[in-house]
Amino acid sequence: MAIPMENLLEGLNPQQREAVTWDQGSALILAGAGSGKTRVLTTRMAWLMTTGKNRPEELLAVTFTNKAAREMMTRISSMGNWPLRSLWVGTFHGLCHRFLRLHALDAGLTPQFQIIDGQEQLAALKRVMKALNFDEERVNPRQLQHFVNGHKEQGIRAENAVVSHSAQRPLQEAYLAYEAQCQREGTVDFAELLLRCVELWQHHPVLREHYQARFKTLLVDEFQDTNPLQYRWLRLLCGPASTVFAVGDDDQSIYSFRGAEIENMRHFERDYGVTRVLRLEQNYRSQGTILEAANALIQNNAGRFGKTLWTEGAQGEPIRVYEGETDGDEARFIAHTVIQLRDQGIRLSDMVLLYRSNAQSRALEQALFSLNLPYRVHGGLRFFERQEIRHALAYLRLAVSTEDDAAFLRVVNFPPRGIGARSLENLQVEAQTLRSSLFQATRVSSLAGKAGQGVQRFLQGIDQLAERIHQGQDLPRVIEAVLEVSGLLEHYRQDKEGADRIANLEELVAAAMAFTREEGSGDVLSFLAHATLEAGEHEAAPGSEAIQMMTVHGAKGLEFEVVFVAGLEDGLFPHENALQETRGLEEERRLAYVALTRARSQLYLTHAQSRVLHGQMRYGVRSRFLEEIPESLCHILNPRGKRPELSFGSRALNPMRSSVTPTESVKTGKFHIGQRVRHDKFGEGVVLAREGQGNEGRVQVNFRDVGMKWLALAFARLTSL
Repeated sequence: MAIPMENLLEGLNPQQREAVTWDQGSALILAGAGSGKTRVLTTRMAWLMTTGKNRPEELLAVTFTNKAAREMMTRISSMGNWPLRSLWVGTFHGLCHRFLRLHALDAGLTPQFQIIDGQEQLAALKRVMKALNFDEERVNPRQLQHFVNGHKEQGIRAENAVVSHSAQRPLQEAYLAYEAQCQREGTVDFAELLLRCVELWQHHPVLREHYQARFKTLLVDEFQDTNPLQYRWLRLLCGPASTVFAVGDDDQSIYSFRGAEIENMRHFERDYGVTRVLRLEQNYRSQGTILEAANALIQNNAGRFGKTLWTEGAQGEPIRVYEGETDGDEARFIAHTVIQLRDQGIRLSDMVLLYRSNAQSRALEQALFSLNLPYRVHGGLRFFERQEIRHALAYLRLAVSTEDDAAFLRVVNFPPRGIGARSLENLQVEAQTLRSSLFQATRVSSLAGKAGQGVQRFLQGIDQLAERIHQGQDLPRVIEAVLEVSGLLEHYRQDKEGADRIANLEELVAAAMAFTREEGSGDVLSFLAHATLEAGEHEAAPGSEAIQMMTVHGAKGLEFEVVFVAGLEDGLFPHENALQETRGLEEERRLAYVALTRARSQLYLTHAQSRVLHGQMRYGVRSRFLEEIPESLCHILNPRGKRPELSFGSRALNPMRSSVTPTESVKTGKFHIGQRVRHDKFGEGVVLAREGQGNEGRVQVNFRDVGMKWLALAFARLTSL
């Protein structure tokens, strides 16, 4: 039994009611943040079944997460005693799997085909590379995985893969071999599910027409996140008599890096003859000030469908804006504010700390850790638990003690050096015979060929690092040496998805600088102990109270009582990669819009005058997004009137000053505008500008290979040419 119609529509606002009862063909619902889109979707399905317009088996609803699909089913079940097994509700991948199970032979699959996840796909690609005698140093497995999935998501098979230069020919060859291997083994990866289903509809028109006639209504959630292949799948499944109910928000389209195309919303409007876009603008989440700020920000994007969020709730408190002198100052402010809010009765789990990139979490974690505040990092690991950080620290551990077999096993063949499992087994046997560490056994081993050469390079690298430590080099320089000598940076540079890992490794240098400053010592053993303790403690137990930490991308779809958005500086948020592109900058603005609209009652926006990024001091300019929020909506917590010129006599702006010995060039004030200089990492360049004096100064250098950078002279290690 369905609930009565008047009860079904009870509580809906006029815009929601119009969307639920829309009866003029396909519809595009522009659903703002917090506007009740899930309720509209599920009530729409219940309304269609209650009015008899559709039977349950005639409905198909697509979501982007299994969690969303489960929530839809739960809500629908509460609206009536429907035969839920007749409903087709699921993710794109889940629904494609269901179709392929029913028609495996038509799709060219065995009935027993198995789905492999991302890690299993990577392992399968490595087997392909081994069979083709591809060297992992020449062809990066993750780069190959990106190549394969990127083409599949565009609907492109291996024989038609785009090869723009000769270096990509091995990738196409491996893609061909991978397809053959999967077909032989009866396995299907995630991208293949959708592509195989699209091909099923294309090659079997009778089957396609059967399902077009069956599904009278297709409902799609988060429509702005669809990629070209998903849109094609929908077009094929939608018949002449079918209607599509698409719900999305162009202002929350933030996944172009995954292939999502915001243009699909415009294509939908044209392809399905949408006569009027329905807008859900009443917000049930945030207070008025937060919504006004979000509206003011997002209106700077061009080409929007356009909507204005509003609420019947309270105007609420102003947005708090804090400018720290350093990233450490910013992080400490956030941590102390969290304690104050907790003491006022706000639960830690109702607060979230958002940042643009994962590498930012390190300084924030340190501040929370120092004040004994439990925290939980969502969508990733805490800084010192991340794989690339553990790799780097393993090299450092070995340089300190060659008896550390666990560290040896972790990195002896990472990055890959051709040292296989059999070679490692032989080394372990030799170590047992000699009663020595694996490292010492390696020195006298008889490994030959590629494995022997790889071992020798590894030993030489560890010896170099040990010598630097023995010479008493300061900790940040030792960490920089670890990143270069280990080959970790170069390894991740070859990975198209390695940018975050590189940023984390460079942040490890900043962690070493901060540790040296705060402890007054750059002792390597103390730093390793600090890293282990910070990784091992403060792990909030599941369900326990803890402040939440995550990237803004990870916060999509969530809401919190209090939101902190850290690092609002140009080049960081918006990210420097987006600043040169109109579309890139607009997506960054949409990302900021998502961040603001996560907050229910309190919103804190913070930035810093200076922070250590990529191992270098960086002097920030406050984000243009802050400038786009009306001042009348904000309360500046540390007002300064006109922003002062940076004072290089301030210890706060030069946090590494006590731990770094200035070079002779700095002491003598040798650098001048127009001078040619060399940097260990960035290469040759020309000095364009200079500020401050001696060890308190900085220079702007235009490097031939990497462009312009500001460098603090206290630790830039520039040499004259």
